[in-house]
Amino acid sequence: MSHRNNGHIRKLWVADQEAFRQHLTRLNRESRRMRFAMDVSDSFIENYVSTCFSLDSVIHGYFEDDCLRGVSELRSVGDFSRGDAEAAFSIEPDWRGRSIGTELMRHTLRSARNRRVRRLYMNCLATNKVMQRLARRFKAELEFDAGDVVARVVPDRATPLTLFKEAWADGFGLAAALMQLQRMWLRAA
Repeated sequence: MSHRNNGHIRKLWVADQEAFRQHLTRLNRESRRMRFAMDVSDSFIENYVSTCFSLDSVIHGYFEDDCLRGVSELRSVGDFSRGDAEAAFSIEPDWRGRSIGTELMRHTLRSARNRRVRRLYMNCLATNKVMQRLARRFKAELEFDAGDVVARVVPDRATPLTLFKEAWADGFGLAAALMQLQRMWLRAA
């Protein structure tokens, strides 16, 4: 199944929690294993999503036709003031190969820069070649250890322009989220 890129990327807000849960639940078994480095159940996903928005995280999502199809998560290790963070990605299988992961990574790196992250880590299974290619595309150093790979990216420093671009994107993203909620309410009525 092929799709055209006619979606958009924006930050996820607490109101997007159900869309995030649905996205992760739609992932097949192998995709879940690649995302979480283990087999996970629907109840695991339910618990995971319920905590994501209360943590020190920045979550971006790729929406197409008001449906969340891909996600990048930036989560501090400790808190952002320490300078270490980790990133994780999930793209539904039918939406892969369309550069969505690359675009999500760009948004994640900008958010990392603006939070003064000095080291961004991405952990994946040694068999997750797609994630390793994504990391290499952004000049990550990869370290192989048993069945895992840890990629480390050193983000550039924040600039007034990167801060402005994130704020600008947040404004448009919030407007898009509100319009999406309104469409959902109108469809339900």
